[in-house]
Amino acid sequence: MNDVLDSQSVLEVLRPVQDPELRKSLVEMNMIRNVKIDAGKVSFTLVLTTPACPLREFIVEDCQKAVKKLPGVTDVFVEVTAETPQQKSLPDRTGVTGVKNIIAISSGKGGVGKSTVAVNVAVALAQAGAKVGLLDADIYGPNDPTMLGLADAQIVVRTSDQGEILEPAFNHGVKLVSMGFLIDRDQPVIWRGPMLNGVIRQFLYQVQWGELDYLLVDMPPGTGDAQLTLTQAVPMAGAVIVTTPQTVALLDSRKGLRMFQQMNVPVLGIVENMSYFIPPDMPEKQYDIFGSGGGSKTAAELGVPLLGCIPLEISTRIGGDNGVPTVVADPDSASAKAFKAIAQTIAAKVSIAALT
Repeated sequence: MNDVLDSQSVLEVLRPVQDPELRKSLVEMNMIRNVKIDAGKVSFTLVLTTPACPLREFIVEDCQKAVKKLPGVTDVFVEVTAETPQQKSLPDRTGVTGVKNIIAISSGKGGVGKSTVAVNVAVALAQAGAKVGLLDADIYGPNDPTMLGLADAQIVVRTSDQGEILEPAFNHGVKLVSMGFLIDRDQPVIWRGPMLNGVIRQFLYQVQWGELDYLLVDMPPGTGDAQLTLTQAVPMAGAVIVTTPQTVALLDSRKGLRMFQQMNVPVLGIVENMSYFIPPDMPEKQYDIFGSGGGSKTAAELGVPLLGCIPLEISTRIGGDNGVPTVVADPDSASAKAFKAIAQTIAAKVSIAALT
């Protein structure tokens, strides 16, 4: 090892330090940059693959320990940034300009809290520093504007050479496009498949999304036209299946999961929502209202990860009704912590898939 304290010796001592999920050298992946030395004080930039990296603190600690072994080092300063990798392109599908990763949040049946998961995961990613968009593809039941506090927002439509361009609404760090912005509150959408196909494509390609690390798509329940349109139109980083522990929900979730697999979309894993109920006056207790263990059992049977379990808390419902997601309104609650952990896990899996 070089006994001279310079940038090369710092890089050499950091070379064995690996990203614990990618299992590759930080130096070889160009994740260590801008090494500077000032009288024994070493500073450098650590460039992670996602702002929502769940192992950020561990990686920083490993880097500091390695550099402090060098003779003459008195202190180590690590500036942490992130560059989210672009998902792999597919020859028969057209990506969305500026959008790095498209992730479907889906379910086999309605009523399992899919939109609640989509909204809170989107906001959690934004809180971590990612640039996030949310496309509400549930055309018949668009609830995301209410959950994001945008029920009264007016979406801007402008004309360009490519036709009409929509500018998404924005709140809690998330850009949102929804059918809810284009119809009256009580107006039903009575459409056949071709019209639904058209509006989803419009939401993909005729929206000024700008630069996004993640575009989450809140899917309608089932395995119908919306799912086919999305999976056939754009390359997708993956799909997340939301279910409850209840048997009927798990049966439908299996169908939804298999649909994405048949369409060659990676399934990132299963989220078990409403895993148990926590009474607000007895937070030390929990009740398995919809059963228990269904999500983990189904994930094991189908060979996909269980991304996390979210408890049923009154604060989550209140946050959705009031337009302030629980990760914002009650960040220390059990459900908010679960949403944040799931968001980090999803981000990590997307980065691993893009870089391997």
